[in-house]
Amino acid sequence: MKNGSPRLDLLIRNARIVDGTGAPSFTGSVGVRGDRIVAIEPSDVEAEATATLDVDGRVLSPGFIDVHSHDDFAVVFEPEMGFKVEQGVTSEIVGNCGIGAAPHECARGFSNAIFPGHQLPPWNGFAGYLDYLDYLDENPPSLNVGTLAGHGVLRQAAMENPRGAPSAGELSRLRDSLRCALEEGAVGYSSGLIYDPSRWATTEELVALAREMSRTGGLYATHMRDESRLLLDSVAEAIRVGSEGGVPVQISHHKASGRASWGLVHDSLRLIEEARAQGGDVTADQYPYTAGSTILSAVLGWLTGESDEGLRMEPCDVVIASNPDDPSLEGLSIADIARQWEIAPADVARRIVEQGQLRVWVVLHTMCEDDVQTVLRHPTTMIGSDGIQTPAGKPHPRLYGTFPRVLGRYARDLAILSLEEAVRRMTSFPAEKFGLRDRGTIRVGAHADLVVFDPETIADTATWTDPRRAPEGIRHVFVNETSVVRDGAHTGARPGRSLRGPVR
Repeated sequence: MKNGSPRLDLLIRNARIVDGTGAPSFTGSVGVRGDRIVAIEPSDVEAEATATLDVDGRVLSPGFIDVHSHDDFAVVFEPEMGFKVEQGVTSEIVGNCGIGAAPHECARGFSNAIFPGHQLPPWNGFAGYLDYLDYLDENPPSLNVGTLAGHGVLRQAAMENPRGAPSAGELSRLRDSLRCALEEGAVGYSSGLIYDPSRWATTEELVALAREMSRTGGLYATHMRDESRLLLDSVAEAIRVGSEGGVPVQISHHKASGRASWGLVHDSLRLIEEARAQGGDVTADQYPYTAGSTILSAVLGWLTGESDEGLRMEPCDVVIASNPDDPSLEGLSIADIARQWEIAPADVARRIVEQGQLRVWVVLHTMCEDDVQTVLRHPTTMIGSDGIQTPAGKPHPRLYGTFPRVLGRYARDLAILSLEEAVRRMTSFPAEKFGLRDRGTIRVGAHADLVVFDPETIADTATWTDPRRAPEGIRHVFVNETSVVRDGAHTGARPGRSLRGPVR
């Protein structure tokens, strides 16, 4: 930053710069003009700037990128997104697990289930993604948003009976819908193969759609068909879709669920390594907890024993997170409720699903800590919260604590990753995979999405019983140069933008 250079809009001084590439940190200053980083000095400097922030040796890193989010509707109905920006997230990818905000006529049902009583704005068009992304630019949230095209909603819109096999005409319409979604800005497509209607799709259908996408650079992200007993078969299927379809693959929330499956992640990681050795672009994401979360109806068969696939769930391990029809059940396990109601746990689950349909969310305590650490250590793993915001209830604490938990518990306390590598997994690695141009690194020319945090105190504070708690240690967050968190508090600013792709 030489004398006589144009005045900066923002100068961040006295920072420990972790640039997102995995390189060792260094002390220095970063200058911002407009929404871009224009200068990086490996020393503390003074310069003419409209605003100067001395961070007193704290870490300055790129903003974190949540690659697996379900905030499709939260960015519309709760655009301040405090639960994300206050943990340092400046960009996120929605449209995961085959679910999404478009096409509108199908997304409306999911929206009503998550935000009952809220009216989803209408977006038109064949796929609807252009209107959705335009809406976010016109009514910006506090962070940047990219979207995948959800296979489930596309299938629902294209087929007369989405629980069956598509006719030749319906498959053609599915391919047309996906092509349109990509042209309108989706960064790829996702599947949720335990959910209706994606669970009815064959591998061949998924490959056909991947081939439609292959020339665009879009990626295939998948909530696989099984994450327990059939984990390895499911990983093999995902790899096959990428290989035969000619597209990159992102395995969502990589884990092994159910005690009988613990340890299988060593073998699933080996399958990923083998695919990469053969030239495949296969990676995964993970949330750093031993419990997952989904809608109760999706796991009903596993809980009641009526499903001949996948894991078996114990009633004590399934906890009601959100139940708008009876909030008194929130925080109780199916076993707790069975004792209260004096009926069998399977009958409890059936009754709650019948009454609540898609509105009942649960937390599932089905994983082990050794597996979480094994997956996190692996170089193909990036970070995704898999969180979903609901207006009430007790959501999974990952919604509020994922990224500080990685930096605090797993990098600092357990030394599973170095600080620099942990930041890379949250920044440049996902930016490269999802084609987010000029984001994820601190370098000249990059967008000024920045986080200032204290590496000695950063920690998640959200718990199973009190999950809506902001983390500690995040001091400042900038999105496109604008301050959205100052001294740990949301400023109310909403400078986010849509992130459109594919852009490879």
